[in-house]
Amino acid sequence: MRSLDRARAVCEQYHPGLLKALEEIPYDDREKPGGPAIDLFRAHGGVGLLIPAEFGGQGVTPLEAVRVQEALGAVSPSLAAATTMHHFTAAMLYALADQQDRLTPAQVDLLHRIVPEQRLMASGWAEGRTQQNILAPTVTAVPVEGGYRLSGSKKPCSLSGSMDLLTASISVPGADGSPELALAIVPADSDGLSVHPFWGSELLAAAESEEVRLQDVFVPEELVVRTSADDPHRLDDLQTAGFIWFVLLISAGYTGAASALVEDVVRRERGNPTERAALAIHHEAAVALLEGAARAVQSDVEGEEAVAGALVARYTVQEALVTNANRALELLGGMDFITGSPNARLAASIRPLAFHPPARPAAAEPLLRYFGGGHLDLA
Repeated sequence: MRSLDRARAVCEQYHPGLLKALEEIPYDDREKPGGPAIDLFRAHGGVGLLIPAEFGGQGVTPLEAVRVQEALGAVSPSLAAATTMHHFTAAMLYALADQQDRLTPAQVDLLHRIVPEQRLMASGWAEGRTQQNILAPTVTAVPVEGGYRLSGSKKPCSLSGSMDLLTASISVPGADGSPELALAIVPADSDGLSVHPFWGSELLAAAESEEVRLQDVFVPEELVVRTSADDPHRLDDLQTAGFIWFVLLISAGYTGAASALVEDVVRRERGNPTERAALAIHHEAAVALLEGAARAVQSDVEGEEAVAGALVARYTVQEALVTNANRALELLGGMDFITGSPNARLAASIRPLAFHPPARPAAAEPLLRYFGGGHLDLA
């Protein structure tokens, strides 16, 4: 498939040898709990994809990032899902570094160490909680001398077993005593932070999506990013930008898994030419829509327009991928299933895209208001 070949070329450019290393491992082994995929990602420089060059990263464009995730999803849907959490977190944190005097020296020092030390960041944002504002804090913070004590949990939390840092949105008292959004950076080895079994499915099992609990975890003030009097909405804006990255990248990983199925049908010439062409056309249309949303962000479309564009692409692609996967399995035939091909598991791994927030029903009314000229409020 031309689109998948293009994605592989971009992935090879930024992570030389990663795809080959993953493909040398049997599919079941690379997708099982405790599998080697995340370690290989780290070993091949995956951490720095969205981190600016001045911090040692590669600073790729949105389109390039989407294509890298497509390529990873084709060989390991678990890895694509897990690394999305690191990447969108990186996009948010390093956006802060562009704002002069917005970070403390300790925070800047930490950002400079992420790539050289290949540190992975997990996300403790509200994303993932049913009927919860996807951008609202999920961790409570109590002010204490020198910092805050954090309590709460995130489940599921991808990269829970491999993370070096957990980032969490928290609510802290502002200057006038009212709640104010802040961002806490929590080392994974902090006292009171623990990981507990949560993920019960064999699908995407290598993403390490377990429960992370915070019980009275101390975080020093220097590792908490606050809003400021002259820019009280900056973290809200950064969360919105991070959300756009999340939607694009998570959709790209699942798109890659579908790409592998369609490619297998075309390569093995299953079905007749008309059936194969129809399958490929529908899939390439989905890829084009998702990459078009990434190009829009790359062209400085932002705010509500970018969020709406990303969601429109995500929901359309979400539906198309399941349809294409079902068609692909039918064309591959019963013997492909009976002989234990990984294609059935690959197809099943596409379905969870629908479960990532915001679910389509939850976004229906906000999108309708936006399409009618109102604001897009996903709370």
